[in-house]
Amino acid sequence: MSVPIKASDIFDLRGEVALVTGASSGLGWRFAKTLAANGAKVVIVARRVERLKALEQEIRADGGEALALAVDTSDVNSIRAAFDEAEKVYGTITIVVNNAGISGAKPTLHVTEEDWRSTLAVNLDGVWFTAQEALKRMVAAEKKGSIINIASILGIQASKTLAAYSASKGGVIQLTKALGVEFARHGIRVNAIAPGYIETEMNSDFFKTEKGLHLMRGIPQRRVGDPSELDGALLLLASNKASSFMTGSVVTVDGGQSITLDH
Repeated sequence: MSVPIKASDIFDLRGEVALVTGASSGLGWRFAKTLAANGAKVVIVARRVERLKALEQEIRADGGEALALAVDTSDVNSIRAAFDEAEKVYGTITIVVNNAGISGAKPTLHVTEEDWRSTLAVNLDGVWFTAQEALKRMVAAEKKGSIINIASILGIQASKTLAAYSASKGGVIQLTKALGVEFARHGIRVNAIAPGYIETEMNSDFFKTEKGLHLMRGIPQRRVGDPSELDGALLLLASNKASSFMTGSVVTVDGGQSITLDH
């Protein structure tokens, strides 16, 4: 039996290079700062370059290392170019957080072909393209690593008017399991986090409305989550020491919402 080690050692990410998609706001912003704070060199990608540059400056001001790159995750060529640039600066990417995503509630009979395709393109195709590119490079470099896909409890449970989103997140969960099985022998772990409702700058106003308050009453903890409450799950899955025997897992962080019948 090995000697117990300290939590600070378990979650030490020094020597790792992490790429976070959708890092220009919300959860992606938080994920990037958390990984950098624990020693990883962080490649932050999204379409809004000015927001990325602000985050890059914040991370550097806090003593971390960051590289901001404009990327459209629905475009495989854009993804490939970002990996090329990141490797020139930091070397092989060993941690990927597939966070980029879009939502948009709409009754099924009103969902257009464009609505459907754009949701799947970002939420599922982008995860696939990014993971595939990372896996190719980790295998070629014979590097162990971790891919963390941000799914949702709506990939496990269902809700009205969110068919496209739910289908995309359900696909992310199955993709996580399939890749986890296939790349386990290479020492590459593929896991997912399935958040419930987390308050961000994009939805904070909604949770002050009557509809938002009603939604919160259906969560066993009677509240929505704070982005900081995903830090633990993120660091668990990012650290090879902390989750070395985990792959194909889905870590649910939702205040108990997905296990209750009352919703």
